[in-house]
Amino acid sequence: MKVEILGSGCASCRTLTAITEQVVQELGIADAQVVKVEDFPSIMAYGVMATPALAINGQLVLSGRLPSKAEVTSLITTALAAQG
Repeated sequence: MKVEILGSGCASCRTLTAITEQVVQELGIADAQVVKVEDFPSIMAYGVMATPALAINGQLVLSGRLPSKAEVTSLITTALAAQG
């Protein structure tokens, strides 16, 4: 599983990174890669107009706001279920 945090490195982006890393650890997803994407062309490739944003396995799942830890948990568990 690849989880990407898309953003310029602002405070909200750093917070989303920390929340995401914590959720991945708590769920025990050993093969998860949490990647910070800060270069503008890569962010724009997802069609993101506002950050922070979150992409899981190449799919944009959230953009333009800082989600709660519970929401990040839900997004990741849903993606896990989808990948089988």
